[in-house]
Amino acid sequence: MSKPDGAMIEAIGLSKYYGPFAATQDVSFSVPRGQVAAFLGPNGAGKSTTMKLLTGFLAPSEGTAKIGGLDMSVDRIKAAELLGYLPENGPLYLEMTPSSILRFLGEARGLSGGRLSERLDFVAQKCSLKGVWGKPISKLSKGFRQRVGMAQALLHDPQVLILDEPTSGLDPNQTHDVRELILSLAKTKTILLSTHILTEVKAVCNRVILINDGRIVLDGSIDELERGGHSMDQRFRQLTGAAK
Repeated sequence: MSKPDGAMIEAIGLSKYYGPFAATQDVSFSVPRGQVAAFLGPNGAGKSTTMKLLTGFLAPSEGTAKIGGLDMSVDRIKAAELLGYLPENGPLYLEMTPSSILRFLGEARGLSGGRLSERLDFVAQKCSLKGVWGKPISKLSKGFRQRVGMAQALLHDPQVLILDEPTSGLDPNQTHDVRELILSLAKTKTILLSTHILTEVKAVCNRVILINDGRIVLDGSIDELERGGHSMDQRFRQLTGAAK
């Protein structure tokens, strides 16, 4: 595939095998600087596996993952400096508070002094965490834990965000706030967003990458997903083999 100028996220022939089972097969796409791309697919299609390959959490059986032009298998530390990652069910230290865990993670990423305080204030405000800033994470709802996960992804002001189900567990008001946050971040960042909520795709994304059975089955605009007068839901079902 050709590489767009300024590509910030690149999957080049990514495959991941577990014995005879292929979680992903020859997955290739590029996301250029400043784009918000939706990464869609049914459960078990290979979305989370692909995201873990792109972020370096998994090593590919075949192919290459690049962030900001840096090969994850060669320059993972440098690439990670450019990347903020929200996994679907991000691990959190339950005995810590949002304040303490985000300070710890900020220091681990090399932030200190006024810069660390500035970024902590930013994510506390943007992710609406002030009300639970000193509360143990074990006492927080799923929605608030998700917001802590979003905060850690944003903390070091990365150029690239890979977000796996960022509105999972949020109520409608919180979901609206996260969508507005993503739209504001899209002005300066490259974002790959996995979601099951098709209305969310229409609200914040300008491109759709659809995976099914570990392979890319569509890569194009929202209009292309709705080609032929079909709704997004109908087209999704057609492309994933669920339509009757």
